[in-house]
Amino acid sequence: MNTSEPKLDNEQIKTMINAILDKYRREEGMLVSVLHEIQGEYHYLPRPALEEVSRGLKIPLTRVYSVATFFKVFSLKPRGRHLIQVCLGTACHVRGGARVRDTIERDLAIKSGETTPDFTFSLESVNCVGACALGPIVLVDGQYNGQMTIEKVDSVLKKYA
Repeated sequence: MNTSEPKLDNEQIKTMINAILDKYRREEGMLVSVLHEIQGEYHYLPRPALEEVSRGLKIPLTRVYSVATFFKVFSLKPRGRHLIQVCLGTACHVRGGARVRDTIERDLAIKSGETTPDFTFSLESVNCVGACALGPIVLVDGQYNGQMTIEKVDSVLKKYA
């Protein structure tokens, strides 16, 4: 797993965060929406951005972190440009979801919960995505790839590489 974060420009972060905060009229109640936009830009929530949100909304940094860590959709670690989620719910597991995940791990040389060194892909295992009839399911950036097999993994990954 790559542990180094992408290089960030603090002035650019400050400018972007202030534009987002202005969009939401610096309303404290819009914190989740603000965090969603930041994560959409960076694919995770960088500390300097969270510090700027704290200052801009005039709320404690601990509150910002509390919200950022409460919701599973947010990540404090750098993620790849493409998020791969492999469903391992009962129906997907029975139909080979774990083998599909293992194939993706092997092909990308990362484990579930990790990001490729070039920050192209992040891989997660999830419990259920609610599409059991199509299992096993692999989501890439929210796009469903149903009836996934280990033979189909390569062609799906190539679409995003």
